[in-house]
Amino acid sequence: MNTLEPTAIIIFGASGDLTKRKLLPALYQLILDGHAPAQFSIIGVARTVMTSAEYQAIAKEALEKAYKAPLEENAWQRFAAMLSYQALDFHNIQDFIALREQLEAAGLHNWLFYCSVPPSAFPTITQQLGDSGMNSEEHGYTRIIVEKPFGTNLTTAQTLNLELHKVFAEKQIYRIDHFLGKETVQNILALRFANTIFEPLWNRNYIDHVQITVAEDLGMEGRGGFYEEAGILRDMVQNHIMQLLCFVALEPPVGPWQGNIHPLEAGALRDEKAKVIRALRPISAEFLEHSIVLGQYQQGTIKNEAVVGYLEEAKVSATSKTATYAALKVEIDNWRWAGVPFYLRSGKRLPVKNTEIAIVFKRPPLDLFPQPSKPNMLRINIQPNEGVTLSFDAKMPGLTADLRPVNMDFDYSDFGTSGPSAYERLILDAMHGDASLFPRGDEVEASWAWIEPLLEGEIAVQPYTAGTWGPKTANDLLSAGQRWHKLEP
Repeated sequence: MNTLEPTAIIIFGASGDLTKRKLLPALYQLILDGHAPAQFSIIGVARTVMTSAEYQAIAKEALEKAYKAPLEENAWQRFAAMLSYQALDFHNIQDFIALREQLEAAGLHNWLFYCSVPPSAFPTITQQLGDSGMNSEEHGYTRIIVEKPFGTNLTTAQTLNLELHKVFAEKQIYRIDHFLGKETVQNILALRFANTIFEPLWNRNYIDHVQITVAEDLGMEGRGGFYEEAGILRDMVQNHIMQLLCFVALEPPVGPWQGNIHPLEAGALRDEKAKVIRALRPISAEFLEHSIVLGQYQQGTIKNEAVVGYLEEAKVSATSKTATYAALKVEIDNWRWAGVPFYLRSGKRLPVKNTEIAIVFKRPPLDLFPQPSKPNMLRINIQPNEGVTLSFDAKMPGLTADLRPVNMDFDYSDFGTSGPSAYERLILDAMHGDASLFPRGDEVEASWAWIEPLLEGEIAVQPYTAGTWGPKTANDLLSAGQRWHKLEP
């Protein structure tokens, strides 16, 4: 991992919130862990005029806030020596040419551009990179990381792809979804394809249904203006939840042989994810009310503290119909999953912060014991407590044949390390040219094409009390004998 050639990462939007909260800590940790190139330059660019020393002071404050402790001085000095700042006007081609000349003079010919800016700025930045010759790979690689949201609907996503492809080849474009950098998401592939005890059961013959939940206990936290435009379907379902669905449902990806193994090659993995999205059954207007429930939180109590409703949040219209909760019943029309419902839900101001995938297996065909057995369940916890739990029935000690559910647990703490952060992993993958964990252009467009009718449909937004699990009508999506799995804090 330390054999990378000299590289420069250029962060557009260097003074923004994402850069300070996520990107700078990820890059700092990359250097501490010894994964960064020996010759590595981090250049923050933004419109604000300031010196590199001034930006380093901002970066140090952001890192200490992220680590909740003062930085070790030697480690900070190593990082600061690689960190610089350059004021740049996105509309001034001369600023881009000057940046290119600066990089070339320093002997840095491998460039990774990170667009930590609003999507409206992507076309301008990419055009300027092309006009200044910074999209060329004549003397080294050039790659661009694009943050979400990648569009707001199918048309805008197609337009963004078109604008990017005018300047960069698809192999140079890395659309980031930080959920894919989480260890437990990647572990879904290991769970399925490295263990023969699971994959033979991973189909409609043995699985009753699947639940994917992304629950948040926070409200807007100052992002009311953004959320008014996005809503839960754009903010969570089209990207994060869709990616989790793909990892659970995809077929085994097969790349070219390398020795005696088929590697998890990026093209093969992304092909299989795209197939899942294309196999999603469209939700027509006549089935909307039986397939989706939307909600908006009202004032309530979370962790014994009173919280305001969505309409009382800053920068939110008093008459807003924006959904902060969504529950969906989804079906995948292929041979593996035909007839198996996937229940997806996500919401703000729910009782806990927890992201979990629950694979619920079918009951035995006959009950041989006095009370009905509980369905077996495989729970994959993405956050905050990363791990996997298998629930099954066992006979209780004694003279009776009574059953009781028991759990077999795996926790990531068993490894003694939490591994790299999501952004640390994904930035490193981009430097290595591994696009496995980055959604491809056609995949993004397919997910927008599927969800767009839901964005345009007339779906009533129902109120729910903050600190509860959303509108009670979400229970009506489930079939007889099914229930939402209760998530723990």
